[in-house]
Amino acid sequence: MPVDGKLLEILCCPVSKVPLKFLSEKKLEILNAAIAKSEALYVGGETIETALSEALITEDGKIMYAVNDGIPVLLEEEGIATTQFTDF
Repeated sequence: MPVDGKLLEILCCPVSKVPLKFLSEKKLEILNAAIAKSEALYVGGETIETALSEALITEDGKIMYAVNDGIPVLLEEEGIATTQFTDF
């Protein structure tokens, strides 16, 4: 279930307050490939263990957040920094 468009209009990063947008399919594939290799970490330091079907990214492209069953997981420690990926 995708995030509702009206909800997306008001969502922002809980840390930087930068607005969020949908993560592209290409970048989601890169992220999931890193997750499959146990090479993706949350900003809290824990390894991401489950592939994502949908994610949001800040408009400045620095932090991503998982979306589970249409609900964005906007917890600071569960943000995913894009700086850990060379293809971003």
